[in-house]
Amino acid sequence: MTELRGKRILVVGATGGLGSRIARRLSEAGAVLALSARDVDRLDALDLAAETIPADLHRESAAVVAEAERRLGGLDAVVIASGVVAFGPASELEPETVADLFAVNAASPIELITAALPALSRSAEEGREPVVVTISGIVAEAPTAGLAAYSASKAALAAFMVAAGRENRRVGIRLLDARPGHTETGLVTRAIAGTAPAFPAGHDADHVAGVIVGAIASGARDLPSSAF
Repeated sequence: MTELRGKRILVVGATGGLGSRIARRLSEAGAVLALSARDVDRLDALDLAAETIPADLHRESAAVVAEAERRLGGLDAVVIASGVVAFGPASELEPETVADLFAVNAASPIELITAALPALSRSAEEGREPVVVTISGIVAEAPTAGLAAYSASKAALAAFMVAAGRENRRVGIRLLDARPGHTETGLVTRAIAGTAPAFPAGHDADHVAGVIVGAIASGARDLPSSAF
């Protein structure tokens, strides 16, 4: 078990449908939070006692991590709940759409995690059980027609988490990837390209956030789609 009370946690994508719910649950459990989001003004609406990473640092992973560590007095966990989606057949994909999907869903999280590893190593040396959490989703397990590039970007992140998790296990850093099925967060209405098909009802976002926070506390090392 991992004690959440007093755990110093950076939540990226903190205003999103899942990020906001995860942040709230962590706060209620006694964690000390630093929050980052593309729209910093929306962080105030969360009404959480948390540090807010300034907007001008948002796109610089090393700066976000350094600011979170400075404000919290250390860093024990990073939760990355940011992401974008695009719909449509592979034959109609625009290069810019593919680039944006991979930049936000894979390259940016990988860069952030890499930047955070030194701080998390220091946390491990203090016996604070550091953890990194990503949300790649079920498409990383089962790539989906009409979501080819999105599936590929999320699968890239999931693959990184598996390999980096093996590299850092002896150091004492746990890397946890969550792969819930379609979740009712409203993300499908904010696609960067294409139009969402008629999805069946998805998971309740509060339920998914609860499973993820529970996994952080329980010491789980993987959250496959079947866990939701």
